Amino acid sequence: MITQRDNALFEAGIKLGALYHQFVGAPVNPDTVDSLEQAISKSISVQPYVKEISVRIDRDMLVERIGDVFGYCELEGAMLDVEASIVFGDVIAKVALKFDLTLNYPLMRIIDVIEM
Repeated sequence: MITQRDNALFEAGIKLGALYHQFVGAPVNPDTVDSLEQAISKSISVQPYVKEISVRIDRDMLVERIGDVFGYCELEGAMLDVEASIVFGDVIAKVALKFDLTLNYPLMRIIDVIEM
């Protein structure tokens, strides 16, 4: 039997995967980073079951990656710090996308599941 918990976690995974694959590679620089964070957040927030989402892009990493010639870089998964709450029925799935230094990988993870 598939539960509301199963569906909440599935939806959460879909949201983070869509965010990652839609926006990684976008051009960004210090002048556009705030608007890119807002665009990512607003884009994902209109999808079904999204209660909250916060998107932060690592400014230090951004500055390190900027090329000398054109003054921008591409958004990398390692730059993203995302937290989201997905509500399906009576379940809230709190999830995150953050760079894991040990794995050297932008890892998606479940933070908490709350059944109301």
